[in-house]
Amino acid sequence: MATTIETDLKEIFVKFDQRFDRLEQRLDRIDSDLAILKVSQAEIRGDIANLKTELTLTREDVKDLKGRASAQIWALIVAIIGAIAVAAVKFGFFPNP
Repeated sequence: MATTIETDLKEIFVKFDQRFDRLEQRLDRIDSDLAILKVSQAEIRGDIANLKTELTLTREDVKDLKGRASAQIWALIVAIIGAIAVAAVKFGFFPNP
């Protein structure tokens, strides 16, 4: 027993065309999304490069601040020792010759 299906080839081709059109639209959307992603990725890479530069500058600034703080501490120590020495001489802790 053979089954016969009668459909017009034109109808089949119309369905195929519709499906291909939908697939093409999806591929176009995917392609445009991919282009947007590539642009975003390039922007992120640029931002990362800027952040690296800023981080390097910040490290140099912190290093400079540490050096200045160290110098200020030593200056304070020398000033305190000098003040103690002057007070010792002035108030007679050492006899005058």
